Amino acid sequence: MGLLSRRRESSVNESARADASALDETRSRLAVVELELGRAQAALDSLPLGVVLVDPKGSVISRNAAATPARGHADVLLQGAISRLVTQALGGVPAQSSVELFGPPKRVLQVSASPLPDGGVLATVEDVSDRSRLDAVRTDFVANISHELKTPVSALAVLAEALADEDDLPIMRRLAGKMVDEAHRAATVIDDLLELSRIELGGMAVRDRVDVATLLSDAAVRSLAGAEQRNIRIDVDEPVDLAVLGDRRQLVSALSNLIDNAVKYSEEGSEVWLSATREPGVAAMHVTDSGIGIPAKDLDRIFERFYRVDRARSRETGGTGLGLAIVRHVANNHEGDVQVRSIEGEGSTFTLRVPEAIS
Repeated sequence: MGLLSRRRESSVNESARADASALDETRSRLAVVELELGRAQAALDSLPLGVVLVDPKGSVISRNAAATPARGHADVLLQGAISRLVTQALGGVPAQSSVELFGPPKRVLQVSASPLPDGGVLATVEDVSDRSRLDAVRTDFVANISHELKTPVSALAVLAEALADEDDLPIMRRLAGKMVDEAHRAATVIDDLLELSRIELGGMAVRDRVDVATLLSDAAVRSLAGAEQRNIRIDVDEPVDLAVLGDRRQLVSALSNLIDNAVKYSEEGSEVWLSATREPGVAAMHVTDSGIGIPAKDLDRIFERFYRVDRARSRETGGTGLGLAIVRHVANNHEGDVQVRSIEGEGSTFTLRVPEAIS
């Protein structure tokens, strides 16, 4: 009996050891599986694309961080869209929809749901806010440039028709003069567009050391003809020993646009002042006028393409609404910025700030 008892006890111990070994192996495998699942979830969470995996019964198996926005109205809208599209995809029909979240900031999300071979659904959430804004900018750009070019072209057509039926020499000369003005207006729009495209697409072509005094002087000379037509004096206070590192052509273009803007919106016989100051690591170039100024409500938008505070005055002065957009892009290309201080009825000061060249 003792021997049989010892054999049974040994068998039980061996079985327990086998069970324990199997349990340890199972735990080890579970740990590996959990590790791999954690890595997979971390990889999914790192994706900018939201991912939601749904089983054939409609239950969510997994979702990543991008598919789970902060709690609130935005989450309700997004989850509602996902549920609606998943229900449609569970019937075997792919579905897609856009969700606008008004923020701030405003966002546009593209939600898609596709059936999987096992009967489940893969739903994705893509943030297309930048693409949506770009499409809106392109649409506005096409509409604005069409309008800007249509006006002088239509005027040319009307003037040409009037000229064709006119025999009086003084009237013919006046009509011809107006045709020249409209042709110049169209050419100005095209030149500004080409300049803006060159600056946007070309970026920073060169990085040369340029004296700020030279930039102010060259910009003043470039704008002198327009200023003389309106009897406006350009006063340049040239700084000493101040330089920037950048594209001389772009910087002169930006400054001359600021001067032209000041001249257009100043009274005849007035003055425009150019100066520069040194700030910590920055050369600040100022263009100041005593003109009509800018309403506070318009200050945030004046650097947009084609935006003009007073369209009637812009027609009178021949502005295209592209000059300040050019200035903004030049500033961005040079890792700088452009600032404005203005009091309506008293004048404005535009400041182009560019990193200073270190000697």
